[in-house]
Amino acid sequence: METRATPELTKISARGGLRWWMLGWALAGGVLNYMDRSAVSIAAPALMADFGLTRTDIGLMGSVFSWTYALGQLPAGWLVDRFGVRRMYCLAIAVWSLATAVMVVGSRLWHFLIFRTLLGIAEAPNGPASSKLTVEWFPRAERGQATAIWDSGSKWGPAIAPPILTAIMVGFGWQAIFTVLGIAGVVLAIALYAFYRPPEEHPRIGEAELAYIVGERRTQSSGATRVSWFELFRFRQIWGMMIGYFCVIWIWNIFIVFLPLYLQEARGVSIKGTGVLASVPYLGAAILGICGGFVMTRYTRTSGHDPLTAKRHVLAVSAASAGALICVIPFVASLPLTIAVMTVALGFVATMTAAAWAISGDIVDSSQVASAGAIQNFGGYFGGAFSPVLTGMIADRTGSYTLSFVIGGIIASLSAVVYTVLVRRPIGAAGKQGSSVALS
Repeated sequence: METRATPELTKISARGGLRWWMLGWALAGGVLNYMDRSAVSIAAPALMADFGLTRTDIGLMGSVFSWTYALGQLPAGWLVDRFGVRRMYCLAIAVWSLATAVMVVGSRLWHFLIFRTLLGIAEAPNGPASSKLTVEWFPRAERGQATAIWDSGSKWGPAIAPPILTAIMVGFGWQAIFTVLGIAGVVLAIALYAFYRPPEEHPRIGEAELAYIVGERRTQSSGATRVSWFELFRFRQIWGMMIGYFCVIWIWNIFIVFLPLYLQEARGVSIKGTGVLASVPYLGAAILGICGGFVMTRYTRTSGHDPLTAKRHVLAVSAASAGALICVIPFVASLPLTIAVMTVALGFVATMTAAAWAISGDIVDSSQVASAGAIQNFGGYFGGAFSPVLTGMIADRTGSYTLSFVIGGIIASLSAVVYTVLVRRPIGAAGKQGSSVALS
């Protein structure tokens, strides 16, 4: 059970808000990160027309990105824990922005596959660095809300990408999309390096806020025991996090790669119309995800459950709701209702991703949060990488996305079972109670 903040500490926390401004860097990085990922889905019609690519080829680009992004998680989490947020996040943003910009020189499928591979490797530190930033700047009681905010960047990015990037493509060609994103990323990397510091080193933090952050960090403990990086894989909690997050990312990848094409091919929306409509589900998901984070924080403080159990409850309810709605999508008759169902479904998915990232801070010692989150992300994206290429193959052979949505909805709902059964206690805590959770 977490140690609750005293009234004095709560009052102190209200005197400073620099931690929320620092969280803005993670939010900005997440927005740009997902705009870069969404760029191929926006440029897909032009790429298919110019280079004779198929839906399967577009899906393969998404899968290659996910596989390399997943594999990149394993060293990325350790590197963030070892070298810190400032150095690793700035380097990652700069490199992934260059990987985005070089898409303009591609003319063959294998060119684009190489560039998306580089993007996947470079974007790997995004989640682990954001998770580490949250642990550095926020006490455990606030991390659910903070995680939901930075994770909302994964929804704001796809939300603003369609109208902005479609307008750029219509006005200046598909190459301009990748050029603009590349420049924006380099600027963000420079700004982040100039202004970000951990709380103990930041020149602008007030003494009251520093005392609140550091004081609660000392008094609130998850009960987890530090183990070596390789030993993490011996625990069923880590495997539960990987498998559970795979269930989340499977459906997420389908939306990221195919939502514009789905609206155009299955719903008859024009390219210009897609620029607006494709943003609506993500915009709604960003808002609903932040609301989900508030619910998670409120439930953690008032339910009487320990933080891990409270987050797991919120994730399970969200998974069941998201899975049911996703299965319904292809059977909805009207376009407005389709968009509404997508929006609410992605809102629950957003809450799931926020809860999953926040759970990593409850499972392991604070010094290993980036590593645990990265391993979870590895499992999610390595397994979830199969969904875009499978969706493309199904669409090419059947001319429909119905089966892909039904499969995705079922898989998403299974995450509730996985997290509930396998992710029950912090690593080491169960062993102290006489019941080992190690696999061997």
